[in-house]
Amino acid sequence: MKNKTNKKGSLLRILRYVKPQMGLVVLSIICAAGSVLLSLYTTVLIGRAVDCISGDGVDFRAMYPILITIALMIPAVALLQWLMYFATNKITHTTVKSLRTDAFAHLQKLPLSYIDVNAHGDIISRVVNDVDAVSDGLLQGFQQFFTGIVTIIGTLCFMFSLNWQITLVVVCITPLSFAVAAVISKLCFNKFREQSKIKGELTGYIDEHIGGQRLVKAFGYERKAEEEFGEINERLNVCGRRAQFYSALTNPSTRFVNSLVYAGVGVFGALSAAKAAAGGFTVGDLSCFLQYANQYTKPFNEISGVITELQNALASASRIFAMIDEQPESSDENAKVLKRCDGRVELDNVSFSYVPEKPLIENLDLSVKSGQHIAIVGPTGCGKTTLINLLMRFYDVVGGEIRVSGEPINSLTRNSLRSNFGIVLQETWVFKGTVRENISYGKPDATLDEVIEAAKAAHAHSFIKRLPQGYDTVITNDGDLSQGQRQLLSIARVMLSLPPMLILDEATSSIDTRTEMRIQSAFDRMMKGRTSFVVAHRLSTIREADCILVMKSGHIVEQGTHDELMKNNGFYAELINSRQSSV
Repeated sequence: MKNKTNKKGSLLRILRYVKPQMGLVVLSIICAAGSVLLSLYTTVLIGRAVDCISGDGVDFRAMYPILITIALMIPAVALLQWLMYFATNKITHTTVKSLRTDAFAHLQKLPLSYIDVNAHGDIISRVVNDVDAVSDGLLQGFQQFFTGIVTIIGTLCFMFSLNWQITLVVVCITPLSFAVAAVISKLCFNKFREQSKIKGELTGYIDEHIGGQRLVKAFGYERKAEEEFGEINERLNVCGRRAQFYSALTNPSTRFVNSLVYAGVGVFGALSAAKAAAGGFTVGDLSCFLQYANQYTKPFNEISGVITELQNALASASRIFAMIDEQPESSDENAKVLKRCDGRVELDNVSFSYVPEKPLIENLDLSVKSGQHIAIVGPTGCGKTTLINLLMRFYDVVGGEIRVSGEPINSLTRNSLRSNFGIVLQETWVFKGTVRENISYGKPDATLDEVIEAAKAAHAHSFIKRLPQGYDTVITNDGDLSQGQRQLLSIARVMLSLPPMLILDEATSSIDTRTEMRIQSAFDRMMKGRTSFVVAHRLSTIREADCILVMKSGHIVEQGTHDELMKNNGFYAELINSRQSSV
């Protein structure tokens, strides 16, 4: 019952996307009706032409006008069919474009928690592969259903006009075709939905291992990776075979039923034709009726042939709509814009956890004055990066309140809050585009001189000049640049905008010591007069901080300058001494 509801719900939602194209839908129906009716009337003309042939010869005088009419109708049918295919193609691609746009737009509104807990490959598969499956299903579905429905109705009308008794034989056998198609359709939908899910899992696994191929090779994990891939691939293979087996049953099953229709028409039509003298069929009528029987059953075969694509499309659509139905981030509609930021940050009794039953940060209090340089240190998993996520509102606090310039950040628009932070993460990111476009990502209207100045401040100018086209060189995130070079570009990106607050999360982790010394001096100039939060392990970065926050298990256990904390000989001193002794 649930599958039926999902299928019906997905179909209705797809039809809502089709609704703006109603003009084209009407055009398709008109063209389908016109081409089918002309084709059916052509069959009548062929029957009349057959009747022009008798034992005495061929009545060419009566046949010529019929043949001329048929010759005129054939190109007219072709034109109407072309118009119908043009309209259905445009309906499909416009609908799918809107669906993909909505899926990607909603993806931008989803909280980071959704991205974090779902495999990236599966998300990509929904936006790309599943939308393509919907496109294929819609394209075939529209084309076959428009012509099929009109053909079925039209042939029934023409057959009734010729002989209603034989037409009743056709109508009585038809429900068998529907019953067979309905049973197989249900089996197909279940298997194609399962197939879409496994495809997403497989895409995620491939994406994960391509991104981490160096680690796979470094740890000799190739054979194990092949085994794990083989297990997922085998499940997809088994599921795909079953899905195709069920769908392959549809066409021969309906063809068998349709053959019964043709046989019934042939038997009863022949008996009627044999009684022509008593007012039964003529030979031309029998020829015409047999062609109608073929035309009547043909749509059932064609529709059954696209059931596979339709079931796949509905299964894929349910996965897309499941993502679109995910709860987005809370709206900024009634939030205030942070117009002036003086750099003050306060955390009042803040609590947070990724999983409700596993608390991470509890009762955290912090007051940062304007322009202070705050270093955050602690063991792995203590909540350093989580604190950064909360400041940027990538996640919302569970309890307590964070204030910037005296304003609770939950009352501010995310864009206005984040525009006042410059952030350099340990995980560097560049997009496909020129070096200049990558640096000016946060300030698209920056001049080339401003971009060059920011690159020089980040010590990136020298390697950029060595690139083939300098600042106009197109780069990607796939290995055009080293990790350190990408990180320098990330630093230059922040150097260009220079907002009132900075977040540096292991910003120099991929840079050599010599370059780090230069970058550190640039950071010192950049951080002057700006509130800065620095997550770092290197003593050189920590020592100059105005205040060091020492975190342990989600709590600030110590805070003060480097010298003060070393004198206290507490947890901070233990961390520093352990690092120095391990060198």
